[in-house]
Amino acid sequence: MSDERLIRKIVIVGGGTAGWMTAALLASVLSKAGQCRVELVESDDIGTVGVGEATIPPIVAFNRMLGLDEHEFMRETRATFKLGIEFRDWGRLGHSYFHPFGKFPDGPDLLPFHQMWLRARQTGDQTPLDDYSIAWRLARHGRFCRPAADARSLLSRVGYAYHFDAGLYAAHLRKHAEGMGVARTEGRIVEVRQHPESGFILGVRLEDGREVGGDFFVDCSGFRGLLIEETLKAGFEDWQHWLPCDRAYAVPTERKGPLRPYTQSTAHEAGWQWRIPLQHRTGNGHVFSSAYMSEQLALDRLVQNLDAPALAEPRLIRFRAGRRRKAWDKNCVAIGLSSGFLEPLESTSIHFVQDAIFQLLINFPDRSCDPLFAAEYNRCIQESYERARDFVILHYKLNERTDAPMWRHTAEMTVPDAIQERIEHYRASGRVHVQDQVELFSRASWLAVLNGQLLQAERIDPLAQMYDAARFKPLLGGLRGLIDDAARAQMSHEAYIEQYCLAPNVNGPL
Repeated sequence: MSDERLIRKIVIVGGGTAGWMTAALLASVLSKAGQCRVELVESDDIGTVGVGEATIPPIVAFNRMLGLDEHEFMRETRATFKLGIEFRDWGRLGHSYFHPFGKFPDGPDLLPFHQMWLRARQTGDQTPLDDYSIAWRLARHGRFCRPAADARSLLSRVGYAYHFDAGLYAAHLRKHAEGMGVARTEGRIVEVRQHPESGFILGVRLEDGREVGGDFFVDCSGFRGLLIEETLKAGFEDWQHWLPCDRAYAVPTERKGPLRPYTQSTAHEAGWQWRIPLQHRTGNGHVFSSAYMSEQLALDRLVQNLDAPALAEPRLIRFRAGRRRKAWDKNCVAIGLSSGFLEPLESTSIHFVQDAIFQLLINFPDRSCDPLFAAEYNRCIQESYERARDFVILHYKLNERTDAPMWRHTAEMTVPDAIQERIEHYRASGRVHVQDQVELFSRASWLAVLNGQLLQAERIDPLAQMYDAARFKPLLGGLRGLIDDAARAQMSHEAYIEQYCLAPNVNGPL
């Protein structure tokens, strides 16, 4: 390949979490080659959505790839650890379950552990599946530890992520990216220039007349999609018929009570409410469907259920669940909210950014931007969004709530074939068919939600049925004791943060 075809400059339009994650990782990789500059254009006058404060475990690897020190990152973003999500009132009113990060124990021979658990339930053992999750036991006791290196240890099955202030995370990444040579240009974009024949983006003009040109452009402009939609008309695939929530009120409150190492999601009559504990405050929000609840009633429901005084006025965010039909078009890739959006039920927004950057690097083009690379990128991004979408839909489809119209609607709706097949497989055999090395949410995650949303396995794996259930009773009882002992022996979540990563401006004991 001729050097003149190489991309020499990438322009990122928009900052926030998506923009600075992109800038930091691109700079980290491209700085080693030394032949491509990265410039980020953003305006201080344009706000970001900035309510995404919960993450999933792949963020740990992303930060390590950037070379971030975990304790420093947590101090600067006032972060806490996240071992999973507690769901309240989702399957039915008064019922709760935990979606843990990490894995369940091993089963006998080639059988998954949960088949042993299902076999025991046939004989009347009503022990919840949660009790066999080391992540849930740690969370329940307010403890935290990193995964053990020894695969024989129960603690090796712990997974974790973070709760952090998204604005502070963007600022932390900005400092890191600028240290690697990323240039930041302040200014509001008023025009996008395109090549008259190819339609490729040539540059953007700012309000003060300056122009920023480049060879390749990354659209991190949020829901607006300044480049990918307003300019290139990529199109949007709407998923509201499966995911009816289209609004959210968000508000921070004072920190109160124990610093729980997990997110809480509580279902209401037309949506659900999140609670995310940070070192210095608690993030709260009410995600709801405007087709089933007015904005005023949704606001009232949020305020009524806050457990501490608000630190700001609640902010309304309008959105549509769905994705761009083409996340890469011509010489432009959309990353973050400009690419698509799922409600934050399973904390996927920041992961979509991470995944998109990796896919861009895997399919990195030259200046010609071969459509073959764009097609492969779009295929991978589509798969990623649709698999996560299906996992979120599962929470709505599997419910026994008859108290409100929205829940009756979602329980009765027709869902994508891939979801229905997994539901039927679990009902018919207790089997969970998931490609752990390919899909974002593992077999353990699907199992936790299938079971947590009260789907009953009518039969179990025939191989498991061959085992004498009495053989499993002492094994399961002993395992529960070992898991509980291992969890109780760990440092408390608050003590861990106070010892290793307490933010200097956090006042008072955690």
